[in-house]
Formats: sequence, structure tokens, C-alpha cells
Amino acid sequence: MKKEIPTRSEAFELLCRYNKSDSLIKHALAVEGVMRYFARKHGEDEDKWGIIGLLHDLDYEQYPEQHCRKSAEILRAENWPEEYVRAVVSHGWGICSEIQPESLLEKTLFAVDELTGLITTAALVRPSKSVMDLNADSVKKKWKDKRFAAGVNREIIDRGAAMLGLERGELITETILGMREVAEAIGLK
Repeated sequence: MKKEIPTRSEAFELLCRYNKSDSLIKHALAVEGVMRYFARKHGEDEDKWGIIGLLHDLDYEQYPEQHCRKSAEILRAENWPEEYVRAVVSHGWGICSEIQPESLLEKTLFAVDELTGLITTAALVRPSKSVMDLNADSVKKKWKDKRFAAGVNREIIDRGAAMLGLERGELITETILGMREVAEAIGLK
């Protein structure tokens, strides 16, 4: 029997069942915050967007070699709605998934996932160690240095921005604003 509407507490419990790493949980909370921010901005379902953001890397800690595929298995075994499963899997498009982001929700998740990592790293090298005083220009300066946050795939961020019809700077600004809303939870206040 499919879950009608999954709750945030069910999603967080599931996330914590598969992830113990503080950094992965903070990343999930950052993406959740940004997804909720974008949902509000577009008049969409904030809980749905947030829950999908929270669960997007559900399988990453335990099954990095099966990333996205294992999340689909876990979510289906837990009777999660197919729309949620598809959205979670689509964020790995072109890397570990063939599911191309189609909806605004999916495109947003694809665009902001890697970017939250870059913004987190940019915030942590500031004297304040905070997103509260971080701006897009600071992140764009770091963008050019390929050794800075070397694990962040900048091409994916640009592809995501293009999908959303946003300039890179605009996507960075909006993502920072979303992260500010959860700054305390992610340790970047």
C-alpha cells in the first residue's frame, strides 16, 4: 500500500536510519531548506519539495556505488509515492541515473544539490564561518579556483541553472537565501 502523503518526520527518520555522518545529514538539511525556499517562491508544495530534498542522498553513505538506484529500492520498499522516488533518482541524471529532471521540482533539486556543497565550503573559509554574510560574488570568486571544493561538479550546477532559466549568479543568490533559513541547523549561522 502506497503512502498517501509522507511526513517530514517519516523522511527524517528514514534519512537517519541510512545515514550517520554529520556532514551528510547537514547536507540533506541544507538541500531541504533550499528546496522549501524555492517551493515557496514558486507557489509549490513546500513539504513535498522539502522532503524530497531531505531524502535525495538517502543511499549515499551506505551504498555510494549504487547511488540513486539504491534510494529507489529503499523508497519503493517503504511504499513511498512514485513521484518522490522519481524526483530523488533524477537528481543523479548523467552521473548515476538515466532519469532526466523534467518537473520544476526535479530541475531545482538537480541545480541546487552540488551548489549547496560549494556554498557550504565557501562559508566555512570565511572568518564568520556563516552563510548569513555570504554573497554570490564571494562564491563566484571561489568558483574559478578548480582546487577549491574540487569535488563539486560545476558543470552540473551550470546545467541546472540553464534548466531553470537562471543565470549562475541568480541561482547562487537564491540558494544562499534558502540556506540562510536553515543556517543554525546546518552549522553555518
